[in-house]
Amino acid sequence: MQDDSRHPPAPARQQKAVALTYDQAAGEAPRISATGRGAVAEQILAIAFANGVKVREDADLVEILSLIDVDSPIPLEAFAAVAEILRYVYQAEHRLPGVPKPEPRRGA
Repeated sequence: MQDDSRHPPAPARQQKAVALTYDQAAGEAPRISATGRGAVAEQILAIAFANGVKVREDADLVEILSLIDVDSPIPLEAFAAVAEILRYVYQAEHRLPGVPKPEPRRGA
């Protein structure tokens, strides 16, 4: 058995946030508009909530996107995940014709 009292506790995970900008009419890939961790991530989220911007939690995607420079297009590896998020957002905002609004997620 190992004595864990000599090891410091693992540091708490610092919150991260990435904001995306997407202009559907421009036909370009979504771009990274802001990234941050800790207090900056909290500010990004506060601004999003205050402006009614839909927020999705995806720790793996944030890890990938937080490595990309601001104002850069998302990498090809992230397209599928970002497309799913955009689909969710457009459904929630009734911007996809003929697609019903999604049911609210419970317990998430």
